[in-house]
Amino acid sequence: MANLDPTRAVLDAVGTCLRALRQQRDVTLADLSTETGISVSTLSRLESGGRKPTLELLLPLARAHGVPLDDLVGAPQTGDPRIHIKPVRRHGQTILPLSRGASGVQVFKHLFAESTDGTRSADDRDPTPRTHEGHEWVYVIRGRLRLIVGDRDMVLESGEAAEFDTTTPHWFGRADQRAVEFLSLFGRQGERMHVRS
Repeated sequence: MANLDPTRAVLDAVGTCLRALRQQRDVTLADLSTETGISVSTLSRLESGGRKPTLELLLPLARAHGVPLDDLVGAPQTGDPRIHIKPVRRHGQTILPLSRGASGVQVFKHLFAESTDGTRSADDRDPTPRTHEGHEWVYVIRGRLRLIVGDRDMVLESGEAAEFDTTTPHWFGRADQRAVEFLSLFGRQGERMHVRS
C-alpha cells in the first residue's frame, strides 16, 4: 500500500533536495560541514534519507545554500508571484538563480563586472577548467564571454549561444576587461536545450 502521509513524503524529499543544492554549488560534504558546523556523517545521512531533517539542521543548511527554508521542504506557494532572488558571489562573478527548486533544469544569470583597473583578472589570464556531471547551455546577453570547452578556446559575442557536456573540462570568464552578462541553463541529469524556430 502506498504511503499517503504527505508530511512523510515531504521529509523523504528533503535529502534529494539537499544533495542537489550541494552539488549545484560544487561543494563537498567536508566543505559544507565546515560552513555549517554539522558533521559530515550527519550531512551524508540527511542526504541519503537515513537521518530525519530537523529545524536545527535545516536552518544552517538553507543559509549556507542561500535558499529559503521553504525550498528545502517543498512548502506550498503562498500566492505571491514575486521571486526573491538572492545573488551569490563565486569565482569572481555574481550569480543570480532564476529558477526555483533543486531538480530539473536550473537557470542562472551570471555577471562578471568590468575590471576597474583596465586589466584582466588572474583567473581570466590563467583559467582552470573544471568538470562535473550535467549539460550546460549559455547565451551571452552583453559583452564578450571567453569559453573554454576541452581543447577549444573561443569568444562568444552578444547574442551567441553555446551548448556542451559538463563532463568535458570547461571554463568561462571575461574575454577582455569589459563586463559580461550571460544566461546559463544547467541540467544535472544531462537535460539538453531544444530550440524551436
